[in-house]
Amino acid sequence: MGSCRAWALPELLVLSVWLWVSSASPTHPPSPALRVRLAGYPRKHNEGRVELFYNDEWGTICDDDFTLANAHVLCRHLGFVAATGWAHSAKYGKGVGRIWLDNVNCAGGEKSIGDCKHRGWGNSDCSHEEDAGVICKDERIPGFKDSNVIETEPSHVEEVRLRAVGAGARRQLPVTEGIVEVRYKDGWAQICDEGWSSHNSRVVCGMLGFPAEKKVNKNFYKLLAERQQLRYRLHSVSCAGTEGHLSMCAFQFYRGNVSAACSGGSAAVVSCVPGPLFATGSAHKKKQRQQRQQQGQPRIRLKGGAKVGEGRVEVLKGSEWGTICDDRWNLLSASVVCRELGFGSAKEALTGARMGQGTGPIHMNEVQCLGTEKSLWSCSFKNITQEDCKHTEDVAVRCNVPYMGYETLIRLSGGRSRFEGRVEVAVGAGAGEQPRWGLVCSEGWGTLEAMVACRQLGLGFANHGLQETWYWDASNVTEMVLSGVKCTGHEMSLSHCQHHGSSLNCRNTGTRYAAGVICSETASDLLLHAPLVQETAYIEDRPLHMLYCAAEESCLSSSARLANWPYGHRRLLRFSSQIHNNGRADFRPKAGRHSWVWHECHRHYHSMDIFTHYDILTPNGTKVAEGHKASFCLEDTECEEDVAKRYECANFGEQGITVGCWDLYRHDIDCQWIDITDVKPGNYILQVVINPNFEVAESDFTNNAMKCNCKYDGHRIWVHSCHIGNGPQAARGAHGGKGDGAGRPQGSEEAVGRLWGSGWLPQELTAPAPPAGDALSEEANRRFEQYPGQLNNQIS
Repeated sequence: MGSCRAWALPELLVLSVWLWVSSASPTHPPSPALRVRLAGYPRKHNEGRVELFYNDEWGTICDDDFTLANAHVLCRHLGFVAATGWAHSAKYGKGVGRIWLDNVNCAGGEKSIGDCKHRGWGNSDCSHEEDAGVICKDERIPGFKDSNVIETEPSHVEEVRLRAVGAGARRQLPVTEGIVEVRYKDGWAQICDEGWSSHNSRVVCGMLGFPAEKKVNKNFYKLLAERQQLRYRLHSVSCAGTEGHLSMCAFQFYRGNVSAACSGGSAAVVSCVPGPLFATGSAHKKKQRQQRQQQGQPRIRLKGGAKVGEGRVEVLKGSEWGTICDDRWNLLSASVVCRELGFGSAKEALTGARMGQGTGPIHMNEVQCLGTEKSLWSCSFKNITQEDCKHTEDVAVRCNVPYMGYETLIRLSGGRSRFEGRVEVAVGAGAGEQPRWGLVCSEGWGTLEAMVACRQLGLGFANHGLQETWYWDASNVTEMVLSGVKCTGHEMSLSHCQHHGSSLNCRNTGTRYAAGVICSETASDLLLHAPLVQETAYIEDRPLHMLYCAAEESCLSSSARLANWPYGHRRLLRFSSQIHNNGRADFRPKAGRHSWVWHECHRHYHSMDIFTHYDILTPNGTKVAEGHKASFCLEDTECEEDVAKRYECANFGEQGITVGCWDLYRHDIDCQWIDITDVKPGNYILQVVINPNFEVAESDFTNNAMKCNCKYDGHRIWVHSCHIGNGPQAARGAHGGKGDGAGRPQGSEEAVGRLWGSGWLPQELTAPAPPAGDALSEEANRRFEQYPGQLNNQIS
């Protein structure tokens, strides 16, 4: 893995705000021999990667064993009163040079980080992927002199905005056209448009979340400039068009009188083209929809991100989705991805699978873009072999997105932290009116709705969607204003979900039944190992006298109740399932140990009612047989190298699946099957859906389904072409037909349908299927059908 793949050093030097500390605080004077600064981008002046100047060389601190107490010491050294948090895994980009300190352990009252316990200067087993950062409280220590100076690079510009004027100033967000302004002292100042080019406009639009710029009528703005006293800050701006921030462009500051006239010009004006997600007006949306239809299926997507415009980068090659290795990955390439997807330029180019690991092939390595390409596929890159890179090196991006103001229409109350509480939404906020805050009816409120609420709040993923919040009764808001909320999980705001509108319909209107959420910055992501299902599938004719426990737990089809017990048998399709957690948080059952159910027959605790659905479908999506897997026991059967097991069911232990581990349900376990006794010979689809009722939050539900082709002749079964379902098509039709009743709870079909829809109709296969285990393109999914290849023929 090359060291040049992260933040380019010139970009860091231009965009970083250095805090140099060389004198003592009146309360805790730091050691004069040690200087500290904050670096990295993007960030604010009171946060960043920690860098230490020791032995005439700048270096970083490893995040191993890092604590908030360490951050307190560093922030006070920098002249801030305290720390509010710290960051690990090079959140602010990777540093260069030495890693000076490792395993730092401060009590919190030390004068300098050098006075804390550590392994010794320069003694570290870390890489720069583990550089630590701090977030300081934006309040300076009283009397902190000399070092209370924030030195900036000459060309540093922190904030940029578009100010809409005239009638357009009252238009709905996002603001796509207006006068370009930069933050200056206690207000905003303009930029002289002398020599202003489309390249400059492209950079500004990219910063504000728009993929492209367009021409603007400057005559209107010239008249405006003549009537107003403008305050100029910059002039002679010259961008190449590939910069991620205006600070990277060449320009000059106005010296002295900042209100000096802009000779021969007026204020710079920019008009931007919004991406499809942010387009306003029916005509504009229709035009963009037609463009997308002409282009066909996109060949790039983001997965695993908590917010809109961020995620692991996945690309489509042939009929297989795959990932990109992070060697030489930088902001230029990341910006090409962001603009191609309809966002602005990239604010972060992430390496080291920071948005979770992908699956399937790794299609690209050492991607190098100029920044002007329309598609990532137009950039130079290397094809790689499996030995070159691993999914621990998958790249991700965080893109600039337009400001939509959605976070101002929602808030939480009563929680123990800012990540949890009762949901309150603003309604009826017209022009010049104050919004009316109210509660959300919790009927039907679940994980998908909570995901949207947490995204709108900017708080990441949803851990839980709560239907009773009596313990958070800490607000004077008591009126229900929103009911019938049903989300797919991808919306940017609760107002985009289905709901009852102004006609409220809620049976329990008391504050006790108001919807609540618990949000989290990270989430799990479950994935089934598709090749194992294909390799282990077989038919067993199992005697009825051996199925009493299974019948008690509703693991047989409904016709088993009419069988001549204990004589006869049931025909079972058996297979092993290996469920991996590729996310960034452990998968834990929704219910706590106090509510797990002991099953005397099988002598184990169930921590979830339904963990997996098994279905046999006809090619048109009608279900002819089904099974289900309760969470008999969630545990770490095996883990990747260097990952320790954490969950074990023995002796009523904790249940879950650790990140980087997997839980194996062998084919010979009770209920690890589908009862196909009543299934007629024919061609079918085997489908397995993990966490089907969305009981536990995940970063990506669209990869929870796996499907295979099945050919059954009444005596033997062939299972082939098993792969992870691709996107929404993965489980379409899974619950569209009548089932045979395997004890599923009511509402599970509705829940799956809300995310995936219905009516997926596979068509005739016209080309060989790709290797098992990979997500397929939409075209390959449409072709997905059976062919008479024999891969399994086991009967016991």
